[in-house]
Amino acid sequence: MDWTLEVIVLPVSDIGRAVAFYRDQVGFHLDHDTQTEQMHVVQLTPRGSGCSIVIGDLPAQNEMAPGSMRGLQLVVSDAKAAREELLSRGVEASEIVTFDARDGGTFFGFSDPDGNSWAVQELRVRAEKPLIPLEARGRFGGDD
Repeated sequence: MDWTLEVIVLPVSDIGRAVAFYRDQVGFHLDHDTQTEQMHVVQLTPRGSGCSIVIGDLPAQNEMAPGSMRGLQLVVSDAKAAREELLSRGVEASEIVTFDARDGGTFFGFSDPDGNSWAVQELRVRAEKPLIPLEARGRFGGDD
């Protein structure tokens, strides 16, 4: 039996600001934005990822301090291009650091407006072998 990690709850102080940051600046896909009288929950997914982030105001989410998530990790096939994309969208990103010349040893980072921090690792092999094949992407089989 597979056990897949598919959602990470991300604590934020302002849901609208977080949606704008992750959707418009970082480029995550907005899966859903559900608001009722009792709650507001939003799910966003990085392109090519099987794991999403969820932000909102449910009791369990309110137990975590905004900005308290550290070192969440994204993987890209080209760190330089990914960093340039973020910078062009107004995201502050650290310089690229190569700890090891082998594939997987290059990183940079960024933080959201609350201070939740992300490491971005370059795995060049992902250009030829995506973790999730193109035909299997999206919640409904396409690249949605």
